[in-house]
Amino acid sequence: MPKASYSLDTHLLRVLCTLVAERSVSRTAIRLNQSQPAISNALKRLRDMFKDPLFALEKGRLIPTERALELHGTARSILGDIDKLFAEHKHFEPARSAQSFRVGSPDFLSVVFLSGVVERMRREAPHAHLIVHPLGPGFDYQRALAEGELDIVIGNWPTPPDNLHMTTLIEDDIVCVVGNTHPLAHTGISAEQYLRAAHIVPMPYSVVHRGVVETHLASLNLSRNAAVVLPYFSMAPYLLPGTDLVFTTSRHFARHFARFLPLAVLPPPLDFPRMRFYQLWHERTHLTDSHRWLRGLLGEVGRQVPNEEY
Repeated sequence: MPKASYSLDTHLLRVLCTLVAERSVSRTAIRLNQSQPAISNALKRLRDMFKDPLFALEKGRLIPTERALELHGTARSILGDIDKLFAEHKHFEPARSAQSFRVGSPDFLSVVFLSGVVERMRREAPHAHLIVHPLGPGFDYQRALAEGELDIVIGNWPTPPDNLHMTTLIEDDIVCVVGNTHPLAHTGISAEQYLRAAHIVPMPYSVVHRGVVETHLASLNLSRNAAVVLPYFSMAPYLLPGTDLVFTTSRHFARHFARFLPLAVLPPPLDFPRMRFYQLWHERTHLTDSHRWLRGLLGEVGRQVPNEEY
């Protein structure tokens, strides 16, 4: 590609566009608050630059050449894009926005937390779109946040990545869940019984982070019998009734399913740390109004998740 011999600035582009519109050097000078000699000099530079007369004088009017009209369309587009760069920042209005928000989330939040998020979004931003992306071992959520594939990721790993922004959404206790006919449903479960029991264990949704339960057991040099391994958390409660299986999860998740399934929610026999759910986001969206609104909405919904007793 041949190297341009001139540095094209926005002033010359505006002169060209105004000359096409006004068809007069004097009117162009008035409109751009320039002197006529300055506009004539700019026109000379444009002619030299594009190797075309650009305008012909006919009966006192400037008639643009085909090349000038061709350049005019491109110049208007370029100036429009430049004006957008320096336009005054518009405040985000949820009620009028049709923006799409992409949230990566494990499925154990869908029934309790995301239902509240959807209700709030439909009320406050009825034209916006929420796209929930599942998290799995083969999905690089940090890359997705950096490249704009996701806007927010919701997680509960004991050690979240320190290169992302984070705020806590929910803090909850860990409980054990069994079917209400399980031998331990009315007596509680001891540490020895817990370690001997057959467990439902969801598959990890990240290859670089262990879950809270597995991390704590490993810190005590303990392990449990993963009798049933599931791809989704929300499948587990339906498999408990009528079996000897134990499922370890957050209290708000357990209480939700215990309202309509024959389940018993038991205090854990081990001193598990509280389960903390948080939202993660990349620096690229940290100051964006629409994303700040979404993060605020998620935080408010998280604070409203009921924190019930056993």
